[in-house]
Amino acid sequence: MSTLSQHVAVIGAGPAGLMAAEVLAQGGAEVTVYDAMPSAGRKFLMAGRGGLNLTHSEPLPQFLARYREATPRLKAAIEAFPPQALRDWSAALGQETFVGSSGRVFPKAFKASPMLRAWLRRLDAQGVKQALRHRWTGWDEEGRLRFQTSDGLVAVEATATVLALGGASWPRLGSDGSWAEVLAARGVTISPLRPANSGFIVAWSDVFRERFEGQPLKGVALTFGKHSVRGEAIVTRAGIEGGAVYALSAELREAILRDGQVTLNIALRADAVIDELTTKLSAAKGKQSFSNFLRKAANLSPIAIGLLQEAARASGTSLASLSPADLARLILAVPVRLNGVAPIARAISTAGGISFDELDDAFMLRRVPSVFAAGEMLDWEAPTGGYLLQASFATGAAAGRGALEWLNL
Repeated sequence: MSTLSQHVAVIGAGPAGLMAAEVLAQGGAEVTVYDAMPSAGRKFLMAGRGGLNLTHSEPLPQFLARYREATPRLKAAIEAFPPQALRDWSAALGQETFVGSSGRVFPKAFKASPMLRAWLRRLDAQGVKQALRHRWTGWDEEGRLRFQTSDGLVAVEATATVLALGGASWPRLGSDGSWAEVLAARGVTISPLRPANSGFIVAWSDVFRERFEGQPLKGVALTFGKHSVRGEAIVTRAGIEGGAVYALSAELREAILRDGQVTLNIALRADAVIDELTTKLSAAKGKQSFSNFLRKAANLSPIAIGLLQEAARASGTSLASLSPADLARLILAVPVRLNGVAPIARAISTAGGISFDELDDAFMLRRVPSVFAAGEMLDWEAPTGGYLLQASFATGAAAGRGALEWLNL
């Protein structure tokens, strides 16, 4: 086992880790970023495939509320590095941003690769080193960081360490959650890692699955309990996913974990008035097929009609046998039974992680002094819309500042 000596080790080359490295380097620390993958920022690049939604433009009080029960724990970090600071940071890399019609913020290049390349060049100019293909496995008997490499085990002495290892979604990109067991062995409380912004499992009929897999339900309203959201849902082979589903995923996930299954209601005509819809459905059908009648009378797409037929099949009734009023009520609240949560490996993000009670105000682990933590490995979750990346950047910066303070730099 060989030994290297580094001043500050940042473990994880995603947004949180690279931001911590930048703050540390700017503060005068000697920094090496370690990552198990052959290149930096792999999950960041994956996020960029959808346009790289960096952050959101809504007022900060509403923005902070998106983090739910974790808001008090993240508030100071995000206020210190708010959405406008992230936009300014991006512009300084030559990546100007714009606000989309939904209020979401994107780089004008609409992808992550130019930003990541510029960022890595700047970090290199600041003296930040990279040690790739280094998989962190904990500490050795002398308290040194231990990495598995292609050349065997390597031990690294670090004056301070920032852990930014991500959650457990998309493990093939590097965030496999294996750190949880390492930290738990040191007495650190870890909330179980769970899928966030995930899809859900539905027992579709073979006919529905084969015909509509991959197709969107557009302009729908999804309701679960007191929570309702408008948007789009996508039928998958195993169930349902999409932006509107992700917005309800925390409530749906917790209910499924508690009860085993839940019913999600989908309004296929979110703006329709039930009396007006009933009147349209009371019109004479003539010789047209029932599906064609529904398409014209209720302005329903083929997939929407298919979903209605799935609901009728599940209830043991015929869709054509329903009265106009009952049919209108069904269109405005199609019950879809969710039987499980899609696997965490396919989730957009992860809930659970290091309990905030284990961290001091500088994001240092109370049980492991000199070790700081940031990003998605902390116990918070947020919807899509820029909130995930914003908190990763902000906590990375906070951990970097905390390490600098601890080092008296």
